[in-house]
Amino acid sequence: MRWTGLCSCFSPPAGQVGGVSLNRTEQRVFDYISGHAEERQYWQNKVQSIAAGAGDPHAAAVRIEAELWYYYKERSAVVPDFRDAALREGMGRTSMKNLAEHLLRQWVAPRPKTPPPEPRP
Repeated sequence: MRWTGLCSCFSPPAGQVGGVSLNRTEQRVFDYISGHAEERQYWQNKVQSIAAGAGDPHAAAVRIEAELWYYYKERSAVVPDFRDAALREGMGRTSMKNLAEHLLRQWVAPRPKTPPPEPRP
């Protein structure tokens, strides 16, 4: 094993999705969404709608992150995996930023970059 400077002996390994590290809560939500077609379609439409209405990708990610946390809290009352995790880990606010940014990259086409203005002679 190669030394990376961090000891992960006290916590489970972080999830990796598309080269992005997700925390346990983000991974749980991503797995749930991925495993349920109706939920995936709902979130795909929601992410695309938010991205279309946002002024920039950062603003979209902030809004999606808040929506994902609200969704996690709501689902924790009815989905057994979420409910069990909430009982074990509590419901302290957890960042969903990496998942929000990943979903944006996955489901929203990047905006074309505008070329810099031509220099005036």
